[in-house]
Amino acid sequence: QVQLVESGGGLVQAGGSLRLSCAASGRTFSSYSMGWFRQGPGKEREFVAAINRRGGSTNYADSVKGRFNISRDNAKNTVYLQMNSLKPEDTAVYYCAASRYGGVSSITQNDYNYWGQGTQVTVSS
Repeated sequence: QVQLVESGGGLVQAGGSLRLSCAASGRTFSSYSMGWFRQGPGKEREFVAAINRRGGSTNYADSVKGRFNISRDNAKNTVYLQMNSLKPEDTAVYYCAASRYGGVSSITQNDYNYWGQGTQVTVSS
């Protein structure tokens, strides 16, 4: 069992930056690949980024590539999402998720076993 708690969301102007954190409970954090998803107003939840268990491999949605960076610190049981050059269309609730058997190619919700409660990111124009 893994419990995930996101933090770091908020209101930011277009072009600004935010760093989201996701703290995981338990001693098996390094056994999970981690991902970030988001759900904008009236939209389906979509894949944003993923990172493998050791943090050496990452994958990004085309819409955030070059602007967002996913990283993890297994000693702190935490995964991060650094978001730069934010756009109004990045406005969404951001969720972190843990995948026991998947990897960086895991881009669908069904690949993930545990989810956080989400943190709101609002980008004003």
